Amino acid sequence: MPDLSAVKEALKSQVIETPSWGYGNSGTRFKVFAQPGVPRDPFEKLEDAAQVHAFTAVAPKVSLHIPWDRVDDYAALNRHAADLGVRIGTINSNVFQDDDFRLGSVTHPDPMVRRKATDHLLECADIMDETGSPDLKLWFSDGTNYPGQDDIVNRQERLAEALSEVYGRLGDGRRMLLEYKLFEPAFYTTDVPDWGTAYAHCLALGPKAQVVVDTGHHAPGTNIEFIVAFLLRAGKLGAFDFNSRFYADDDLMAGAADPFQLFRIMHEVVGNGGLEPRANVNFMLDQCHNIEAKIPAVIRSVANVQEATAKALLVDTDALGAAQRSGDVLAANGVLMDAYNTDVRPLLAGVRAELGLAEDPFAAYLASGNQQRIAAARVGGEQAGWGA
Repeated sequence: MPDLSAVKEALKSQVIETPSWGYGNSGTRFKVFAQPGVPRDPFEKLEDAAQVHAFTAVAPKVSLHIPWDRVDDYAALNRHAADLGVRIGTINSNVFQDDDFRLGSVTHPDPMVRRKATDHLLECADIMDETGSPDLKLWFSDGTNYPGQDDIVNRQERLAEALSEVYGRLGDGRRMLLEYKLFEPAFYTTDVPDWGTAYAHCLALGPKAQVVVDTGHHAPGTNIEFIVAFLLRAGKLGAFDFNSRFYADDDLMAGAADPFQLFRIMHEVVGNGGLEPRANVNFMLDQCHNIEAKIPAVIRSVANVQEATAKALLVDTDALGAAQRSGDVLAANGVLMDAYNTDVRPLLAGVRAELGLAEDPFAAYLASGNQQRIAAARVGGEQAGWGA
């Protein structure tokens, strides 16, 4: 049976990074929905992230998105984060919202557009140095909509060339995290459509390049936990973008649509050393809260990841291994289901109490009145959001 004291310590040391854009206004292709109290700048986004960390104690890092979070003084932003008890995490690039990138960014047929896109990635590497961020995350919307629109192999060559230049710019202790996505906005070919493509490029680049697994970026029925296990074995799993989906890249709260899938993923993470510091896997939320309040939704997501992790830590690995070695299919599956069906809320409540926190962070935040105070304080000015 698992050692409960070890399980508690693992849960106390867990780190979940939250996204700055999760606190801003967002919406669908049809409408961006504004909410009262939404941050007006990156400094206020950090303040909202600090609320999540204050009520959970496991969310000290905040991802930035450039240019959405561009500021004149990153040292001041760093100081503000430190004063709030959080720190800047991953720097995310944006080469998908400029008109010049209509036919692609680093894979565009025009070398001048490719240069513009690559220069933005290099700017993000500069911002990493200014903020102390360890990771640069790259996602490309590049692709084609029609057969014959562009040469598939040439686009891969252009991609490799840009990645190589940016990789060479990385400082010591810095990583490049390459994200993939099955489709959208390109519908015929996507230049980085799956984990195999991302893995191949990262393998060619070297040890500082690793793969990001976004749980919403796969075809229906894809066995994401197999991808996780494979990349962990290869030492190429750099980060997660946790969210939930019913149909495609829905960006719903982590664990909302398929909590069993999140448990299965975390089982592979725990069983293959992914929680250990030496694995250096970054666990990040990548969500947009269109109709629900931002801070409570992020707190709920953090708690959902904690619950999946706790269940994964409770798997009786001795019993599981014995059943697997004997070929007892039902017993092996039963071990996993016993852990998944365990109500871990009392365990997590105890962990939080030992950390001096409320046992239910979601309810505690709502009862604190902070939501109302933040909304009252942020009257006037332009709210931050997509493209801000």
